[in-house]
Amino acid sequence: MRSLALLLCLAQLCSCRSVPLGPALAYRQPNCDDPETEQAALAAVDYINSHMLQGYKHTLNQIDKVKVWPRRPMGEVFELEIDTLETTCHVLDPTPLANCSVRQLVEHAVEGDCDFRVLKQDGQFSVLFAKCDSSPDSAEDVRRLCPGCPLLAPLNDTKVVHAVDVALTAFNAQSNGSYFRLLEVSRAQLVPLPPSTYVEFAVAATDCAAKDVTDPAKCNLLAEKQYGFCKATLTEKIGGEDVAVTCTVFQTQPLLPQPQPEGPDVVTVDPGADPAVPVPSPPDVPVASLVVGPMVVTVPKALLPGHRTHYDLRHAFTGAASVESASGEAVHVEKGPTVVQPGIAVVPDPVLRPCPGRIRYFKV
Repeated sequence: MRSLALLLCLAQLCSCRSVPLGPALAYRQPNCDDPETEQAALAAVDYINSHMLQGYKHTLNQIDKVKVWPRRPMGEVFELEIDTLETTCHVLDPTPLANCSVRQLVEHAVEGDCDFRVLKQDGQFSVLFAKCDSSPDSAEDVRRLCPGCPLLAPLNDTKVVHAVDVALTAFNAQSNGSYFRLLEVSRAQLVPLPPSTYVEFAVAATDCAAKDVTDPAKCNLLAEKQYGFCKATLTEKIGGEDVAVTCTVFQTQPLLPQPQPEGPDVVTVDPGADPAVPVPSPPDVPVASLVVGPMVVTVPKALLPGHRTHYDLRHAFTGAASVESASGEAVHVEKGPTVVQPGIAVVPDPVLRPCPGRIRYFKV
């Protein structure tokens, strides 16, 4: 009997070891400069610019890494690391990105560093996850290239605030149309010679006529938003100051209904919930096939730049109000180690695939 029991136990152990662990999800690593990879990266950049709430549009500078995962039941997910550069076009400026100039190093360039997951399905690219931050070039690098070039100044510097106030007052005094109200101070530099303050700021039209305003606090923004972008220099002189300001007013932007997530699978995240607590994942779905969906948010006032010198891309995707994938499935993905199962190779092709890719403008 003991021998029979021992044989039965051994048989059960063998049968357990022979049970397959299931197929692993293998990824591929295309060239960082592959046209398909670049398409995914450009979709990511479009996502940045369409979701930014302040500051300037960004453009693609370099693709650092790429992995492409199969997505169930169909499609592929491009996992990308990309570098961007700030342009001179404000996010409210309707100028196409292709026509926007990249801000040069001597102008104190700003670089973005982003992680994206981009779904390709039926030939279309859509962003599933976005995480970015940005930082200006170092003062040492700017001074090395151009010793006399001004550096970025804090957006709440008293000289900056004063220059914006004087410039906007001068613009409204010359206007024959609506009274414009300040939306944001976008960029500022303190110029040593001649002593002056250079500022760039965004404005919006109100329902008041500029010539008739007595109390700006009673002026309300128009329902069909009309924005403008101004550049001004306030020069200090003995016994006074001079201001030169130019503003470009863009066409009105009618209110568009915002698409609302539909279906029972949409997960709403409580803004007061602990961000360290993950959203539950659907059962029986491999982690590698899960994706997090687009995050459209309003930047809390606490995150708006005060002492900062630029609008960090980090604030463009902070505090998600909803998490939803492009297919309607609400899921959460946690990055973890790739699990290699027996007999299944989860490795990239042996063909040499150079990454990072080419630098399109310059490295900050």
